[in-house]
Amino acid sequence: MLANRMAKKKEPKEEATDGVLATVAKTIGAAAGTLATAVGATAPEKPATPPKPKVPKLVKKNKSRLPRRQKKAAGKTSKLA
Repeated sequence: MLANRMAKKKEPKEEATDGVLATVAKTIGAAAGTLATAVGATAPEKPATPPKPKVPKLVKKNKSRLPRRQKKAAGKTSKLA
């Protein structure tokens, strides 16, 4: 009963869709790659991109903040004067 619940192992699928020409092309490509590395050929290098400008972080303001009552009182005294 437990054997039925166990996961089945996946069998590797054989690549039957690959034809003879595809297999030959893969082997020729692999041989050409090893030959090119033995000779010392390298892939063309990409041009260097200019560095991106850094965006500065927001600076915290060092304002002195008054409590609400003091603020109202200051506003009233400025209106009276």
